Amino acid sequence: MFERVLIANRGEIAVRVIQACYDADVTPVAVYSDTDETAKHVRLAAEAHHIGASVARESYLDREVIIGAARETGVDAIHPGYGFLAENAAFAAAVEDSEFAWIGPPSDVMSDFGEKTRARTLMQRADVPIVPGTTDPVADAEEAREFGEEHGYPIAIKAEGGGGGRGMKVVGDPEEVDAAFEAARREGKEYFDNPNVYVERYLDDARHIEVQVIADTHGNAIHLGERDCTLQRRQQKLLEETPAPGLDDEERTDLCEAARRGIAENDYVNAGTVEFLYQDGDFYFLEVNARIQVEHTITEAVTGIDLVGCQLRVAAGEKLPYAQADVDPRGAAIEFRINAENPEESFAPMPGTLETYRPPRGFGVRVDDGVDQGDAISPYYDSMIAKFVVTGADREEAIQRGQRVLREAEIEGLPTTIPFHREMLADEGFRANEHTTTYVDELF
Repeated sequence: MFERVLIANRGEIAVRVIQACYDADVTPVAVYSDTDETAKHVRLAAEAHHIGASVARESYLDREVIIGAARETGVDAIHPGYGFLAENAAFAAAVEDSEFAWIGPPSDVMSDFGEKTRARTLMQRADVPIVPGTTDPVADAEEAREFGEEHGYPIAIKAEGGGGGRGMKVVGDPEEVDAAFEAARREGKEYFDNPNVYVERYLDDARHIEVQVIADTHGNAIHLGERDCTLQRRQQKLLEETPAPGLDDEERTDLCEAARRGIAENDYVNAGTVEFLYQDGDFYFLEVNARIQVEHTITEAVTGIDLVGCQLRVAAGEKLPYAQADVDPRGAAIEFRINAENPEESFAPMPGTLETYRPPRGFGVRVDDGVDQGDAISPYYDSMIAKFVVTGADREEAIQRGQRVLREAEIEGLPTTIPFHREMLADEGFRANEHTTTYVDELF
């Protein structure tokens, strides 16, 4: 096991990795920007190193500065968390070429899965169902229009390097293709430095289901069950739950085994998530997130397996301490993303100071956060305050506990998404599991 690990991130994921390091008797070293000098992850780490200005590109997104901080602090490995440089294959490669271990998937595998057309081809070869569409970039808008005429509308034009809804344009008829094609290319270039786009059939009544996977360097690859991430706004997840409601045992087994097979046959190592769209009893591969996910918490809650701890062990060359037969999810769990946003104003971010912050407690409750009372939610970064996680014997009990948790939490000084979550838990469509990925967009 490592002696010292640098966490190249901030906020609640940095806190989560710091905690996993202490649990493994590893010294955690934090980095921080000007804004984060007194942040919670800095307060909790054994050491902290200043890396630059508040603007992310001059601190948390500066690859050379991060690696320089690792050298100055004498660490053995770098954990990227999620966001920022977590899925940056060039950064992963730079760490691999350095004296430090990379706590994540190999850079070449990350690069393969980062290009969506390449990922679709790899998964198709592993006999994982993919959404009908192109496995190569389309050359022009006319090629996209021909696809729509052959397969029917709506279609989705997607940036090859995209994610989180950026670089994706849904097209309802041929006349919209030209503008959508150019917009997807433009966003792909702006956000991912890759203007290539591909086209696939758009599933307009779909659910978003993902499978947690992890593999080591000794040939062991397992899944840890699935999560439902259907409740979204503009492809941004708001609430996640496990197990995915509505799946029967055969569908669940087939889905999870497809994800496990897909990573096992493509030399994947460390933690990751295989995402699918599910509609009318069929599931289709969407993408691989080659990192730990925000919603890993609910998988930990029902399996009892410390995923971040496993990441450390795998990166240190150890075998996974679990076989597939050891994974036995029990009960249900729901994660509520509590953001400093105003749902009544299109979920606009509302940075400010947490004048009051009293998170919920009690049986069946877990809180992951990167703040304490008196801390500020900065305009420079993500607006997340905390993740409230509840467990129950089944979905109904988890929902009931969630209602209690959302009433109990006290946050003052800025608006939050708590009212939205309370509304969703009372919503008949959500409770009856009738929602799809566009449900929130239709309501708000």
